[in-house]
Amino acid sequence: VNQGRGDQAALVYDSAVTDTRRSYGFSELRDTVALFAGVLVERGVSKGDRVIIYMPMVPEAVIAMLAWARIGAVHSVVFGGFASKELAVRIDDSNPKVIVSASCGIEPGRLVKYKPLLDEAIELAKHKPEKCIILQRKEHISSLNSDIEISWESAMETANPADCVPVNSNDPLYILYTSGTTGQPKGIVRDTGGHIVALKWTM
Repeated sequence: VNQGRGDQAALVYDSAVTDTRRSYGFSELRDTVALFAGVLVERGVSKGDRVIIYMPMVPEAVIAMLAWARIGAVHSVVFGGFASKELAVRIDDSNPKVIVSASCGIEPGRLVKYKPLLDEAIELAKHKPEKCIILQRKEHISSLNSDIEISWESAMETANPADCVPVNSNDPLYILYTSGTTGQPKGIVRDTGGHIVALKWTM
């Protein structure tokens, strides 16, 4: 952005399932990430806190990941549509302060309601998140009937952008869980510097 490429495409969303196409420029992506980071800060998320993303493949999932990285929090992406029991296991292992999810996922020929799966997972889990942020998709609107729940849209309307929080290279960036097919899922922790170096190397 500082070098004048703010309008260049940074994130391209092309969904054949919903026939939706959208492009985010670097400036727009940076500003949206900073705003959602503000949503998290206002809900008490700070450096080192764990958070879970339980979402379909939508731009907001990327925005959430970048927002947590921006403030030094540790995110874990749980495959959208995972059964409640599997999600509950990951909630109890990572102890997230906040969970970000969506009202539904859309697959060829069917709609998957995420909110009932999330509700059951929280009920099964011993650890209870302090807040849940739900992206309401037009294909299905979930009822938010809990004091801890707020819609993505409502939260963004009143948020203030959050600044970047410096972290050390060996501070954790995210937790990625193994499948759990041979036992308890294992949380693999990737650190910030190692992730960035490996990502640059692969590119």
